Amino acid sequence: MTRLLIPCVLGVMVTACAVPIYEPEPTSPQAWQRRQESIERREAERVRLCRITQEDDPRREELCRGVEGARS
Repeated sequence: MTRLLIPCVLGVMVTACAVPIYEPEPTSPQAWQRRQESIERREAERVRLCRITQEDDPRREELCRGVEGARS
């Protein structure tokens, strides 16, 4: 019984890891606009966090990665 249960559990776990998680593309102009505004808000938040993070903060490198004009 255990010999059958272990492969089944492992199979379910591996399958769950392989399921792609994606965001479907918007289908209307309004949905595209909302998507673009959401992206712009996230980027603005990243820039803000990078700007206010202290130089000696260990998270700074991660927060400022890809932010234009960020001091290293």
